Amino acid sequence: MSKLPVPSSATALPAHTLERVAAALAGNSLTRGEPLAPYTTFKIGGPADLLYTADSADALAHAILTAREAEVPYFVLGLGANVLIADKGVRGLVIRNAASHFSFSDDGQLWVESGAVMAKIIPEAVRRGWSGLEHYVGIPSTVGGAIWQNLHFLSPAPERERTMFIAEVFESAELLTEENERKTVDRDYMRFGYDDTIFHHRRDFALAATFRLERKDPAVMQRIMQENLSWRGARHPWLEWHPSAGSIFKKIEGVGAGRLVDQCGLKGFHIGDAQISFMHANMMVNLGRATSADVIGLIRHAQGAVKDKFGHELEPEINFVGDF
Repeated sequence: MSKLPVPSSATALPAHTLERVAAALAGNSLTRGEPLAPYTTFKIGGPADLLYTADSADALAHAILTAREAEVPYFVLGLGANVLIADKGVRGLVIRNAASHFSFSDDGQLWVESGAVMAKIIPEAVRRGWSGLEHYVGIPSTVGGAIWQNLHFLSPAPERERTMFIAEVFESAELLTEENERKTVDRDYMRFGYDDTIFHHRRDFALAATFRLERKDPAVMQRIMQENLSWRGARHPWLEWHPSAGSIFKKIEGVGAGRLVDQCGLKGFHIGDAQISFMHANMMVNLGRATSADVIGLIRHAQGAVKDKFGHELEPEINFVGDF
């Protein structure tokens, strides 16, 4: 459950523990004190003590195991959507998952590392005539993020008017488990639900995934992608306009969190450079220099307004990471 962070005074980690991790990960892929804002879709976030870029599944596993063995806090960062990083940054190790190797087999299997961006993988599948992923075009996510949340999409096309889930094409995944074991798991292990998977309940990490795709006409898939992109573009203020983290509040069945915020007259309301979008009231945008403090203040304001007017409790959907 994603609650608002409680302000705290985080103490610095012992220098020798950080140096132990730094020594094990030394090289061009490791930096110190680098701001994380450029690595998030919100473009907000202070520095990481250590930032390591993992360019393969093996490098990702090595970095996680190194942090665990040294007992240093760590966070794995994918595309940086659906996350708000504290202005003060993140203590310990941030692992940027850039592992993006992939391969297609002749029978429709797609094997892909978890750091691959869906926006790059989907066109590759369509170009080869493999169907199953084109419905998720326009949703910013890595492969790891897609299976972490069981990526879903309510298709606008009449012949496909239903919620579609990434679990429908998922076949298996290679994980690093919380017991530090690398193993391949099937769909049953993943416990796919609505915005829920095994990753929400165990400290497992996806290193790679395999999807089962079907042969279809690339022209039909291109049409589906264009329809979905048009539908999303008319409703969601994504990166074409201002940086955003995606939906801020969790779905309220039968009501709609965004509708409640809208009915409070809050579209366009801002604190600092954090603004409730004019296009979609369940999204907040960064007008240029927004801070995490601005966003937290805006979230609290929207929660208070909705609670006072309708009695509903808005619960944040985004993840809060770092020293708040």
